[in-house]
Amino acid sequence: MKTIYLLILTLFASTALYASPIKAKQVEVNGLVLDEQRKPIDYATVGLFKSSDSSLVKTAMTTPEGKFSFPSIASGNYYIKINMMGYQIHKGKTFTVGEQALSLPEIILVATSKTLNAVSITAVKPLLERKADKLVMNVEASSAAVGSSALEVLQRAPGVTVDQNDRISMQGKQGVLIMLDGKQTYMSQADVANLLRNMQSSEIETIELISNPSSKYDASGNSGIINIKTKKARNGGANGSFNAGMAYGKNLRGNTGLNLNYRNKGVNVFGSYNFNKGARDNTINIDRVSKGSGVNPDTYFSQKGDDTRDYENNNFKVGADFFLNKNNTIGVLVNGYLNSAEDISTNRTLIGKSFTQIDSTLAANNTQISSYRNFSYNLNYKSVLDTTGQEFTADADYSRYHGKDNAELVNDYRFPDGSLVKPIGRLRNNSPSIIDIKAVKVDYVLPINKTMKFEAGAKSSWVETDNDLRAEEWVGNAWQNDVRRSNRFVYDENVNAVYTNLSKQFKNTNVQLGLRMEQTNSKGNLLTTNEVVKRSYWDFFPTIYIQQTLSKNHQVGVSYGRRIDRPSYDALNPFMYYLDQYTYNKGNPFLNPQYTNNYEVNYTFMQKYFLNFGYSVVNDAITEVILPDEKQKALYQTNANIAKNTTISGNLSVPVKVSKWWTMNNNLNVFHLTFETPNLEGQALKTGQTSYQVRMQNNFIIMDGLTAEINANYESPLTYGTLAIEEKAFVDVGISKAILNKKGSIRFAVSDVFDTNRTRLSSAYPGLNYNLYQKNETQLFRLNFSYRFGKNEIKPARRRSTGTESEQGRMKN
Repeated sequence: MKTIYLLILTLFASTALYASPIKAKQVEVNGLVLDEQRKPIDYATVGLFKSSDSSLVKTAMTTPEGKFSFPSIASGNYYIKINMMGYQIHKGKTFTVGEQALSLPEIILVATSKTLNAVSITAVKPLLERKADKLVMNVEASSAAVGSSALEVLQRAPGVTVDQNDRISMQGKQGVLIMLDGKQTYMSQADVANLLRNMQSSEIETIELISNPSSKYDASGNSGIINIKTKKARNGGANGSFNAGMAYGKNLRGNTGLNLNYRNKGVNVFGSYNFNKGARDNTINIDRVSKGSGVNPDTYFSQKGDDTRDYENNNFKVGADFFLNKNNTIGVLVNGYLNSAEDISTNRTLIGKSFTQIDSTLAANNTQISSYRNFSYNLNYKSVLDTTGQEFTADADYSRYHGKDNAELVNDYRFPDGSLVKPIGRLRNNSPSIIDIKAVKVDYVLPINKTMKFEAGAKSSWVETDNDLRAEEWVGNAWQNDVRRSNRFVYDENVNAVYTNLSKQFKNTNVQLGLRMEQTNSKGNLLTTNEVVKRSYWDFFPTIYIQQTLSKNHQVGVSYGRRIDRPSYDALNPFMYYLDQYTYNKGNPFLNPQYTNNYEVNYTFMQKYFLNFGYSVVNDAITEVILPDEKQKALYQTNANIAKNTTISGNLSVPVKVSKWWTMNNNLNVFHLTFETPNLEGQALKTGQTSYQVRMQNNFIIMDGLTAEINANYESPLTYGTLAIEEKAFVDVGISKAILNKKGSIRFAVSDVFDTNRTRLSSAYPGLNYNLYQKNETQLFRLNFSYRFGKNEIKPARRRSTGTESEQGRMKN
């Protein structure tokens, strides 16, 4: 393995050699594309061709303002072609590029009602694109992503880490806010991961990494926002896509999906359905020592566990946009999921005076049957008030989630000779949960002039959760209520927010100032013991962004933002879930929200090399910890507030074009994390370590329509709170072939080629001695087929950001 690690690091370092010096006499060519009403046209494809041989030099997409640009163009004669569905193809006149930047005359596209033949531009869309406020990962550009889940694709994004327990972190920091199409998922961290695991890569268009969001976004998410944009039909008439695939590791998995869209001048109707079914394995081994006291010796536990999860997931979406006139649109959207699973786990724990002196054995078998369903409804309205870009949007949302878990645990405790230490114990849980979410929000945009824009908005949300754990134990020959574990926990929360943003574009400087105010009212009630926790507080969240263009190839920016993370609903739930009698998980109803101050400096070179430095301080950091239960000689997992978490980070993104057929995207993420608190279960804690992550993505054009990809990943040792995590590395490969006149594709991929993606960790908590090994089913062979069909002459439906964005990210799936 050391050889593999050194090879990866050597390859990453060597890519710097390909970053060739700036060529002399290269300038920028830019332009503006409008329709016949002189309104900007976005998402139009612009191709730059040499006039001498009509060879393609570069491609670009127009921005929402209709602008396009080609940086670093050498002297010579060129022409452009512009293609946009619903408009006639535009071929411009030949122009000459000299030693000065060139702005082309305004280009007016003429609408057509006929089906257009697309201009043939053979180019590979870059895997990564740097925008002013975010880094964008184009999922369709990755053949290794074929047949993968959204969670597996997310793991390949620069600076993003997903561990074996599905904890998502960005630039070393947990607390990421996950959004789908600009709206929050309102689910807990574990359940967001489950939702993403059930979403296929074929559904995803791009992943946006927003490390320091503006005040327009909800203030939650201390390490920023990851926005996953699903595919929308960019064409009109009747069109759609179909995909089907399978994967095999230790178990067989299958997935299929259908997306449909119909659009005319008055309405756009769309819908999708995705189904996946299969099984996955998980192994977890724990060796630990429970400290004795006085005459009692230390006790040694060696636990070996295997879990198999059989699952079936159904995800759907249906909606419509009604174009009342050219300036007003009203839309409806319904989406949800119906998921079910069965988990069967077996755990065998050897107990003794040492790991070789065994005096008893505990065998624990656990069966859990789960079902989760969620239905969300959205009504939205958008009005373009005038031709300057003044807009008003409104959203009303309602979401209802229902989950049900039925689990039965059998503990068989025996001496080495096979006789029982005590009677076989049987426990079972029935734990239904219901979450209701209501939200309304409005947003207003006012362009004050060509260089200044004002934004404002308001949002209110109401969340009600009801979690009822009905625990029973087998006594005699009947099930009886277990009053020690049975609980009912009800949580109510109301958040009201208003925000303003003011942005100003100077000659070479862009400044944006924002302020968000949020008022929170919450009440947690453990009905079983009548424990009530009430909170009411106001918070202010300022944001500042300054972006400076030093020259054509050099831009720098600085930003500051304050954020909050409220505890997830399941983290507040005090229920206890047992792996066996010596290993369990429990919630913490007394968790406080955490607050983060984020500072960033970024530098962009030639619009493709990006360097970012960040510094953040989190107070009352909500952190997952593993702690000892000395009374029961057990180990348990929970969430706790740690007084202070500080992060210093740097991220470097280096794309390299090795040759015409080989391009690389390389990312280095370095960060130093420290956690400190004066009292964590009676112990002072202070941990810190510098860590780094290296990611190399290689794309190969073998021939027209045939591409391949090799991705290598390395993560150095990391200390996170009470967890000391060892290094790991893994490699993914994929190949893709376009078929059926490039409307279809067949893709084959292998994830974790060498089956090295696993987690090893030990304790960083004083006085606690354990070593944990966890291995999920990560080595998978995947085969996938996709096909696009339908007409291609009308623009796509608009994207929407609904009002239930912050709350659903704290909910189960």
